[in-house]
Amino acid sequence: MLPKGLVIDSYTISFPIKEGHYAETYRVKDDSNMNFFLKLIDCTKLHKSQYHNGNILEIEISKHLSHPNITTYHDSGEIVISGQHKAFLVYEFISGETLAQKITRVQRCSAYEAKQIASGVLNGLKFLHNLPSPVIHNELTIQNVMLDMTKSCVHPKIIDFEYARFLNQGRRSFHKTGLNPFYLAPEAFNGVFSSQTDLYSVGAMLYHLLFGLPPFFFDLSKYKDDADAAEEAIIAEKNRALRIPNSGKKESFSNLIPIILKALAPNAEDRFQSVEEFIKTLNGEIKLQVSSMSFGTGKLSTKWQTKKMGNGFADVAGMHSLKDQLQNDVINLLKNPEKAESLGLHVPNGLLFYGPPGCGKTFFAEKFAEELGCYYQYVKCSDVASPYIHGGQEKIASIFNEARKNAPAVLFFDEIEAMIKDRSKHTNVSEAGEVNEFLAQLNNCGQDGVIVIGATNKLTEIDEAALRAGRLEYKYYIPQPDFETRTELLRINLMNRKTDFGIDYDKLAHMTENYVSADIRLIVDTAARFVFRRHLDCITMDILEEAINKTKPSVTMEIIKKHEAIRDEFEGVKPVKPERRKIGF
Repeated sequence: MLPKGLVIDSYTISFPIKEGHYAETYRVKDDSNMNFFLKLIDCTKLHKSQYHNGNILEIEISKHLSHPNITTYHDSGEIVISGQHKAFLVYEFISGETLAQKITRVQRCSAYEAKQIASGVLNGLKFLHNLPSPVIHNELTIQNVMLDMTKSCVHPKIIDFEYARFLNQGRRSFHKTGLNPFYLAPEAFNGVFSSQTDLYSVGAMLYHLLFGLPPFFFDLSKYKDDADAAEEAIIAEKNRALRIPNSGKKESFSNLIPIILKALAPNAEDRFQSVEEFIKTLNGEIKLQVSSMSFGTGKLSTKWQTKKMGNGFADVAGMHSLKDQLQNDVINLLKNPEKAESLGLHVPNGLLFYGPPGCGKTFFAEKFAEELGCYYQYVKCSDVASPYIHGGQEKIASIFNEARKNAPAVLFFDEIEAMIKDRSKHTNVSEAGEVNEFLAQLNNCGQDGVIVIGATNKLTEIDEAALRAGRLEYKYYIPQPDFETRTELLRINLMNRKTDFGIDYDKLAHMTENYVSADIRLIVDTAARFVFRRHLDCITMDILEEAINKTKPSVTMEIIKKHEAIRDEFEGVKPVKPERRKIGF
């Protein structure tokens, strides 16, 4: 590393900090004697994925970062040292230590400290993941979090963005050489990164802070000459049950164990789906349940854990009639069980949301569960698929049994027609058996406190037996949003974004006639991207109109009319015949 006193551009080296895969970090002083961190990058060692539009990606990302839990960019440039082309990146000076230095010093953190550090890191990730062009850090470890000790309490800051990527760069741009494998999510070994891979790393960090070692840790020395074999061994270990070490302090951190188990689940769909969900769970706003967990051999045996908390129907634009129906048909029954029982009323076994794609059926189901404040599980077709005979039936039974243990509970089956397809069209005995199992589980499940919600764009493909009374007995058509709903959708989607004064929501609602809910979200996202790319200050009316003009409705009028015809036939509404033309004059 370079010696003390050497000048790089206008910065004088005080002493070296660390040496990485392609860069060296120094503490430096500028001309006014202010301290900074300077990262000197060897451009010849960069992977092609570490460039973006001809510029070093880490520097481009760092320029746009401004958050209390993320290190602050100060300066950057290029220089030639000993005939070699280098780039440099200057960050604010942080008076403190890295998490790695803290763990070396104290061995383990208390549950309180670990939670405070994780909360700060998650707040930084929330900023990164919600940028107009979301950024994934990809290297969240105890080496890349610094603890700022200049304030009254320790303040964590995310540092080093050498592996960070824009989410829209795609899987081919992920380069994992030099990363800590025990912090990597299983899918990252295949070059896949997402917001969930960062959340996996936060779970690994929490574990490391509590127990002094990374999760799934074992000695890799015997694999030092065979990187592929090492990788296979690590992936195999990550698919086993996570060991929870015995500790005399286990009561103090036992509430963090379910959070760690969920964050480190092998399958991405079993983990936290967003940084917001992780934060709410850490703060106790969402409760987790883990069955069959014991200290020494903790295991997340099912992905049924989450109690839905949130704003409920307040987040749903329009749909007032549907909200009222569900309030009267379901919610009031659950909230007044004694009165309902005295009248012989029970919660309906199943509800069916049907209509054109993109109109918010899934979103509405989630908000319904939040309105109830009950346990909720999202189930898609692959969750019940099995290569074994009767394997799908066992999975269906397991999902319902777990829901009954956690009643009152909402089971939401997306694209339900794939799970209860018309048996007259089946050629596979196993698939017909799965439909039979599903129908059997639906019978009287409402009496057990389990509400099934199915969503479909293909009503006519569902087995008729599933639509009779006692099964999916309440059917609700979810149409494309009307004028009032579009106005509310635009307000909701723009609510937490920086916007100009004088947005004419009525005009925008008129311009988006026949657009579905998903289209309106896309329009607002597109407008935000325009602002980001053009280095503007906020979303304006002109930019929103431009975004609308460049976004076509994803659902054609032909498709909408087709669904309306299915609805009318299903509800027994006779089509209005055109008036017969009179003959003569």
